Amino acid sequence: MNNILALDTMIAEASRISVSVHIHPDGDALGSGLALVSYLSGMRGKDAVLLVPDSVPESLAFMLEGFGEGSVLTCNQDLEGVRERISGSDLLFCLDCSSFSRSGEDMEPELRSSSAPKVLVDHHLNPERDSFGIVFSETEVSSTCELLFRIIKEMPDVEGDLARLPMECLESLMTGMTTDTNNFANSVFPGTLNMASELMAAGVDRDRILSCLYHNYRENRLRLMGYLLDRNLEITPEGTAFMILDRAIQKRFDFRQGESEGFVNLPLAISRVRMSILLTEEEGRFRVSIRSKEGTSANLCAMRYFNGGGHEMAAGGKLFFPGNIPSPEGAKAYILKVSEEFLAK
Repeated sequence: MNNILALDTMIAEASRISVSVHIHPDGDALGSGLALVSYLSGMRGKDAVLLVPDSVPESLAFMLEGFGEGSVLTCNQDLEGVRERISGSDLLFCLDCSSFSRSGEDMEPELRSSSAPKVLVDHHLNPERDSFGIVFSETEVSSTCELLFRIIKEMPDVEGDLARLPMECLESLMTGMTTDTNNFANSVFPGTLNMASELMAAGVDRDRILSCLYHNYRENRLRLMGYLLDRNLEITPEGTAFMILDRAIQKRFDFRQGESEGFVNLPLAISRVRMSILLTEEEGRFRVSIRSKEGTSANLCAMRYFNGGGHEMAAGGKLFFPGNIPSPEGAKAYILKVSEEFLAK
């Protein structure tokens, strides 16, 4: 893999390293970020910290076990602390997003204005290469965790021997890859299965990770899922399934960030559904998640209609009100219009 020696030198010359990920961090963002922090601190002896734009979802909080106090700084809880950390860093990593633009309106300007060397590690389309000194970008991998796994394995101090790495690093990589493949249901490549096998052989307890990920939800999450599927799910004549998680429904089920993870995949089980869209209302906008079946581009739909992008069959974006639609109540009509335009043959 190109740039490994350059990266090794860059790390060797740095002492204070910060790792940033995208807003609303998911398992892959947290997994890759924590794994890198573990490697940098545990293997390289660096002062390394993960910067997250907003709070870690309750359902993924178990991933922080084994990481000491101060290993993670949350921007929406300690903006000044994050600013000081970035300004005092002599190396910056951007993980699981194609540019600093997805790190949030508070973190982005700080990251961009830093004079520290910058490294991008990501598996999404269209990386912003000009903003980084070194870019590791590959779309034919399951996750940023899988790409980072390959990078770390090739580092001169590892040389493919996973036994040299802290267990927290290995567990974080397994967790992030598992969530981004929806537990091996999508975006799985031969290297993905090899990665899982190697991590398990190195001692990672996959059963424990699965239990933490999928057997530890609040009751409200399951009741919300049932409500959306029974009372909220609609399917257009063209084959677009959509659900709208508005403020009223969020209040009814005491919705918490991260609890809708995986919901957008569920309608794809229906044979006539070609694309699934989940809208989650936030202040002044809907957060949009899109999944599709082969032959329908979630990425193109996100770019064309939802101010976003992503992978061919898994993408996301935003729907602004006022702006794209006059008010939240206009979301349904907008999706019907999008479905007719985008899927009509």
